[in-house]
Amino acid sequence: MRIEDDQSRLPIKIDSTSNGEYAPLRLPKINVLGNSLARETISRCAVRLNVQRRRFLHTACAAAATLFSFNSVNSAAGRQGGSFAVSEESLLDNELAMQELGGNEFIFDAQGHYVVPPSLVRTLKPGCRNDHRLLSRDYMRCLGADAFIKDVFLDSDTDMMMFSFVPSLRSEEPLTIAEAAATREIVERMGRHHRLLIHGRVNPNQAGDLESMDELAERWGISAWKCYTQWGPHGRGFFLDDPITGIPFIENAVRLGIRNICIHKGIPFGKRSYEHSLCTDIGRVAARFPNVNFLVYHSGYIPGRAEGPYDPTRGEGVDELIRSVLDAGLGRHSNVYAELGTTWRLLMRDPVEAAHCLGKLVKYLGEDNVLYGSDSVWYGSPQDQIQAFRAFQISAEFQERFGYPAMTKLLRAKIFGLNAARVYGIELPEVLQRARGDAVASAREEYRNAPVPHFGTYGPRTRREFIDLMKRQGNNGAS
Repeated sequence: MRIEDDQSRLPIKIDSTSNGEYAPLRLPKINVLGNSLARETISRCAVRLNVQRRRFLHTACAAAATLFSFNSVNSAAGRQGGSFAVSEESLLDNELAMQELGGNEFIFDAQGHYVVPPSLVRTLKPGCRNDHRLLSRDYMRCLGADAFIKDVFLDSDTDMMMFSFVPSLRSEEPLTIAEAAATREIVERMGRHHRLLIHGRVNPNQAGDLESMDELAERWGISAWKCYTQWGPHGRGFFLDDPITGIPFIENAVRLGIRNICIHKGIPFGKRSYEHSLCTDIGRVAARFPNVNFLVYHSGYIPGRAEGPYDPTRGEGVDELIRSVLDAGLGRHSNVYAELGTTWRLLMRDPVEAAHCLGKLVKYLGEDNVLYGSDSVWYGSPQDQIQAFRAFQISAEFQERFGYPAMTKLLRAKIFGLNAARVYGIELPEVLQRARGDAVASAREEYRNAPVPHFGTYGPRTRREFIDLMKRQGNNGAS
């Protein structure tokens, strides 16, 4: 993990950190300027309020100052279409900043990642040290459960998280289902409320995985399946409507009564089996299996390739997800859901692209079919993603010109968690009532009297770090 020094860290993190599934993207000049202006603005506001900069960073004013600075450089560059709704007054008024960036939405993070406690690291993965150096095949193991809980449940407003897995050979799993279940138990011991749900990872093109689905369902209490269609033990992926791999996988899911399937789409692993990373097969299987929910992780988004207005001829990215659904005759409010893990974090760099991407997803798939996800803890605490999403607005011009929706309070609440709650059959009133009195809620309330967020990230930030991670993973796919 890299924690920036006191003079450079920002509460809203726009940087080159990757989730390990794509090579870190060089930060555009406009984002470098935005970060620089944000640091200057934060220092100036701290002086105006006569508080130490470190202390000021922990306030909502600092987050507002960062987003305000991003608005300034984007406006100066002529970027119109999306922005962050923060007022200049909120930079010095913490109560006002909390009104603009705070909220009481139910937040269900549809895609999170975790690690093994440091006390077990040496026995589970020899060579991994507790100093966060990249010494193990999966260096995320060096983090630990306490740090995970702090980042996700104390330093952010997250209420629940779906705990995800990575593709791998069965003999080289960086995190096993047993370890995932143990992680969930750690959080559950903090209270009566299920704060973490877990996936059952299935690679149907790998020997033994289809046969393992019964055990995953019956023994581990999984809430969904997770697959990577671009991944394969020999470098070859699969399509969901392949009669040898994809179809038996979906039929098994139906037979076992767990009908939520999360599919990594977009964020290609490279040229190898690229066609399987596209969303071309999503609409076909969704139409064939209307009683199955298909949760498209990353929404098909490709880092480094800008999203504009919907283009059915583009053949990739978010546009291919929309085209696939429309061509299958499904349209809005179908059984296809677009998830925003990593996608939203990258869109925060460019609010115009964010307006197009979010706008067309809601326009064509429906306001009930977009799911918030952070892909943390690769990106550290997801609180900055939450605050930025609360403040994000699509301009009136883009709403009129492209038919995009206004980012209303209700729409945000749906994307933040109401949509996922429905997909996973969560009885929201009961869950919220139980959560208010559990140990996580109590710990969060006490912690926020004197918070100590680190504003650090865990994923690779340079190409060298990314290649190093790929070598440790044996180049078998994503992280």
